Amino acid sequence: MNALTGGNYTTADGRKIGNTMMEMKNITLRFGGVVAIKDISFDINEGEIRAIIGPNGAGKSSMLNVISGFYNPQEGEVWFHGKKRPPMRPYQVARQGIARTFQNIALFEGMSVLDNVMTGRLTHMKAGMLSQMIWKGKAEAEETANREIVEKIIDFLEIQAIRKTPVGRLPYGLKKRVELARALAAEPKLLLLDEPMAGMNVEEKEDMSRFILSMNDEFGTTIALIEHDMGVVMDLSDRVVVMDYGKKIGDGTPDDVRNNQEVIDAYLGVAHD
Repeated sequence: MNALTGGNYTTADGRKIGNTMMEMKNITLRFGGVVAIKDISFDINEGEIRAIIGPNGAGKSSMLNVISGFYNPQEGEVWFHGKKRPPMRPYQVARQGIARTFQNIALFEGMSVLDNVMTGRLTHMKAGMLSQMIWKGKAEAEETANREIVEKIIDFLEIQAIRKTPVGRLPYGLKKRVELARALAAEPKLLLLDEPMAGMNVEEKEDMSRFILSMNDEFGTTIALIEHDMGVVMDLSDRVVVMDYGKKIGDGTPDDVRNNQEVIDAYLGVAHD
């Protein structure tokens, strides 16, 4: 099969794409009389990098919020690993193996990089409150095991030198990397990235692109991302879904989307042939 039909194929660079992980079926989301998403369907395959693009106000972040449980749509269905998902809260979705970063950085500014990344392990911590308070036995062993995982992620994202630095002291680009580390610490099956390159300079974008590709390749992390930098989108993505005013106007490979006249007119801004 190919990238359009989904399921069990190999990309040109040798990465394995599996069967459908998530399906969004006829999703409609309203806020009062405002329709943020109107009857949109698309899927995400295991192991792929799936981009969601479109103009500001197209409904992209609302779609990520549906996937991550911040919003429950009035119409449509969310399917995950072949099962229809009932309405869920974000913490329940996180326990299913879905993690995310945010368009606006949401870190604990007064805490160190290490402690911020450790919060990404909360869904994996099982020790009871009493055990955690006295920090003995199961809690101590759990803390040690989780810290080892976090340290590996810190090494992977090349932020060892700032691991003890309070996040509030860091420049913007490094904060974005710390937020990515925290999401990755959850060991997600599906990682949602909301404008991971926003506000970055060229060098920072190159670094972030490298990390995203490495996460996908080395860890097998399935990624869905929103991004406005079309060079990044076309280079990173296996498939792209395009939204405009809450509707889907394109879906396919980067080349398909690049040559879709409706997408060109609404978003890419390239002249007609």
